[in-house]
Amino acid sequence: MGFPDRIARTVDVARPPERVWTALTTPEGLAAWFGRQARIDLRPGGAGSLSWEDHTTDFRVERIEEPHVFGFTWRIHGLPDADPRRTYVEFTLEPTGTGTRLTVVETGFAQLSPAEYEVSYSGNVKGWAAELDELVSYLDGV
Repeated sequence: MGFPDRIARTVDVARPPERVWTALTTPEGLAAWFGRQARIDLRPGGAGSLSWEDHTTDFRVERIEEPHVFGFTWRIHGLPDADPRRTYVEFTLEPTGTGTRLTVVETGFAQLSPAEYEVSYSGNVKGWAAELDELVSYLDGV
């Protein structure tokens, strides 16, 4: 029996897509809610990184359809830094009458062993819940 390959979460934000896009795709925006420091080369194939107090993770920009779709690949939580496997994260922004519906989907967990999956999947489910709450709080304050 397999296990889920994806994490998906949707939140409604009381800001227009362009404002949410800026929070997702600029160093200043990312650092305000997703880590302490960020850098990003916003083009397909561009490199980026997110730094927290205890670690830094690199990512590669894969998809940009401004201001509707932003996707990147990154190292899988819980695996050694040198492990080449990655998951794909995609943010989709849809305008609503009162702001933006933001959906994040992370895929690629099926490539993991059951033990790796247990750590990575559950960690990222919790992580996306917390990070998206921080994004909404950040956007509510600006």
